[in-house]
Amino acid sequence: MPSDFPPWPRVYAFFARWRDAGLVAELHDRLREAVRDAEGRDREPSAAVIDSQSVKADATVALTSRGYDAGKKINGRKRHLLTDTLGLLLAVLVTPASTTDRDAARLLLPAARGRFARLARVWADGGYTGHLVDWSATRLGVVLDIVRRSDDLRGFQVLPRRWVVERSFAWCLRSRRLVRDYERRTDTSEAVILWSMTMLMSRRLAARGQEPGLARAA
Repeated sequence: MPSDFPPWPRVYAFFARWRDAGLVAELHDRLREAVRDAEGRDREPSAAVIDSQSVKADATVALTSRGYDAGKKINGRKRHLLTDTLGLLLAVLVTPASTTDRDAARLLLPAARGRFARLARVWADGGYTGHLVDWSATRLGVVLDIVRRSDDLRGFQVLPRRWVVERSFAWCLRSRRLVRDYERRTDTSEAVILWSMTMLMSRRLAARGQEPGLARAA
């Protein structure tokens, strides 16, 4: 903890209280609305991008909430992010790394659709192909658009739409706490991701000066 902070148990007690009461998520969501307002966007998005990131778990993470991602060869947890087209976080789900993208999307997408009535299209990579595409269209009324990587190209390739959520993962990794997963509880991991994006958005709004959207969000 920084030297000018209170003892860490007291700081963590406030963090846990805000996490359990939903205040962390509420603060994050109000700031997201303010940023979208400042960018001239509707506060509620109509399109999103989904992807996942596997990260190593610290020894504090119990075996019951961690797993092995055979594709990435990582023992730990997986972060599933749904972002808007600006890269701002709409929904987050932390699971064991062994959870497939399709299984996590069946939890993440309905929750997001219930919160954002205008959400109509979601871009994703090849890990979300299969029955999920039809399920999303029939059950949620959301078009799941798979952006595929061309087999003819080699090396790094910037893919349309998919790069947005990849940049969001990079933003999160600028927070030292998110380089690994250190949290005993998955909801704590999700709250830390929300805090990381909250700091990013607050700095963005501060750089622009006092915006009308920020005043309304407050």
